[in-house]
Amino acid sequence: MAATPARERSASAGLLSIGQVLARLTPEFPDLTSSKLRFLEVQGIVSPSRTESGYRKFSAADIERLRLGLTLQRDHYLPLSVIREQLDEVDAGGEAAPLAPPPSIAPAPRRYRRDELLAAAGAGPQLLNDAISTGVIVAQESYPEATVTLLRGLVALDRHGIEPRHLRSLRQGADREVALIESAMSALLRRTDAPSRAKASELAPELAARIDEVRSLFVKDALSRVLS
Repeated sequence: MAATPARERSASAGLLSIGQVLARLTPEFPDLTSSKLRFLEVQGIVSPSRTESGYRKFSAADIERLRLGLTLQRDHYLPLSVIREQLDEVDAGGEAAPLAPPPSIAPAPRRYRRDELLAAAGAGPQLLNDAISTGVIVAQESYPEATVTLLRGLVALDRHGIEPRHLRSLRQGADREVALIESAMSALLRRTDAPSRAKASELAPELAARIDEVRSLFVKDALSRVLS
């Protein structure tokens, strides 16, 4: 049984794990996460090798392909299908097609003033006031796109008599879940080296997804008892 780990160590010599790839590339591409890395693999931007245990391992060529692909996406806003074609051309020994210079200033994420938020979500002022007073929404001078989505959800629930005050426990529950995840990763969070921070960035959303699955099953189970 000990032969398998030995073979994997030999085969993986010089290769990088997902955490190591993130540690190397996130300083240049802060939005890169383990989930995005897996998505780029599905889209054919990179094709890492696998160990016998199924772990992804990235070569130096994989890293350069990722760096070029992420640069094309960030600076030129190209769709992944075009980026894949460009990368395949480079791998075949050709040159990427010339691209127009990137814009000098990247567009900032949309922010909404209070009146714009209300209009975009189709909400009344009182609903927003109630959401803020109960802590479901945090008051700000301008709001991100996520708040628009949240407020739209509150509008839909309000039609069925579910008010922001009824959802206060959900916000509190989310805070408790984050505290639970933080506790589970406490050893990683105490470290300041890049690989540990990258590992924490990879692990946190995975833990959150597992908690979300468990909570969803609890709700479905309770709902089935109500409807039975």
